[in-house]
Amino acid sequence: QVQLVESGGGLVQAGGSLRLSCAASGRIFSSYTMGWFRQAPGKEREFVTTISNSGGSTYYADSVKGRFTISRDNAKNTVFLQMNSLKPEDTAVYYCAARVRATQGVVTTRLGYDYWGQGTQVTVSS
Repeated sequence: QVQLVESGGGLVQAGGSLRLSCAASGRIFSSYTMGWFRQAPGKEREFVTTISNSGGSTYYADSVKGRFTISRDNAKNTVFLQMNSLKPEDTAVYYCAARVRATQGVVTTRLGYDYWGQGTQVTVSS
């Protein structure tokens, strides 16, 4: 069982920045592929970004590419999402996700992840 706890959400003006954190339980965090998803009101949960177990490979949705950066600290069992140049359309609940199965390639689907956090609200005002 893996527990994920997100933090760092809040209210920010357009153009501003936020840094989300996701703390994970488990002694083999360094073997997990991690991802961030988001869900806006009335919309499906969508993929944002993912990072390989070593941190050496990342992938982003086109909507956030160049503005968001995912990183991880395996010594602290934590994954981060640095969000810059925020837009009102980035408003959503952001979820951290862990994939404990072996991974080949980029995993961008909800079903590709095994554990989820409770989410943290990000609101960007115009």
